[in-house]
Amino acid sequence: MKNIVIIGGGVAGMEAARQLLALGYTPIIVEKANALGGHVASWYRLFPDMTPASEIISRLKKEIAPANVFTGTKVISISREKGDYSLTLDNGVSILAGAVLFATGFKVFDASKKEEYGYGVYDRVITNRDLEAWLSGGEDKRISAPKAIGFVHCVGSRDLKAGNSQCSKVCCTTAIKQAIEMKEKFPKAEIYCFYMDLRLFGKKYEDFYINAQRDFGVHFIRGRVSEVGETIDGRLQVKAEDTLSGKPLKVQVDNLVLMSGMVCNQSVSELVRQARLDIDDDGFLRSRNNIFDILESNRPGIFYAGACTGTKTVPETLAEARAAALEIHNYLQNG
Repeated sequence: MKNIVIIGGGVAGMEAARQLLALGYTPIIVEKANALGGHVASWYRLFPDMTPASEIISRLKKEIAPANVFTGTKVISISREKGDYSLTLDNGVSILAGAVLFATGFKVFDASKKEEYGYGVYDRVITNRDLEAWLSGGEDKRISAPKAIGFVHCVGSRDLKAGNSQCSKVCCTTAIKQAIEMKEKFPKAEIYCFYMDLRLFGKKYEDFYINAQRDFGVHFIRGRVSEVGETIDGRLQVKAEDTLSGKPLKVQVDNLVLMSGMVCNQSVSELVRQARLDIDDDGFLRSRNNIFDILESNRPGIFYAGACTGTKTVPETLAEARAAALEIHNYLQNG
């Protein structure tokens, strides 16, 4: 039986491995981090059901135990050899594979590039990722009994100046989730969400938004934040325009959370070049087509799953991983 190499050990790679094991294969996962789980492993709870992310990761790790897993390891070269692919790992191991799955995910936008929001300048400006780490039990001296918290949507997404015109899909709902979580921890705090427009397309997402307003009193302000400054007492002053009322406003908060979006993972660019894979105009990997062959690359035997081809939610990522495993099985069976 031919080898199947999965590049990336996030939820896409792990779920694909789980399905391939059920189909009788022993896949090989290569993950550059020292542990499996990817971005989801650092998350606290997942919307809209507030499922602990650790439960998802623990279940996947348990069920892929029979797979061959290399953590803290990178694929440094890939080439086509007589219909198969030869891969070399940075630990000196070489693998000949009949199929390769790219499950290389995404990168989080660097919020410091949006200088007007003050990330890296003002201590109490943090990102959604920073807040999630704190919610998961990490220490962060910047968060201390806040009386008011602001959330800025679409940081690095839908932004031509930032080089990313795409919607990240998850930022609006993540902001709502984190707003609810902060209200649960600090019931007396005022919570403000500054948004362009709300994109809540998933199952129960709209209910999630309604609950945030009705049950938790989260304030939603339609308008871009234009400027952030620090007050004498160390708080943050947020200037924005309420586009519904047409009036400018100023709000003082103790923490401002920037919802950094998803961007393409450029750390795999060298592998992509070696494998002669197509790149889309947004920087993500380009599927053979965006309807019928979204899991296939332009090269036979190389497949995709998850956010390597574009922004995805966790349920979408898991669904693609399951489908990709079946595509690989059919490819190997049919030659």
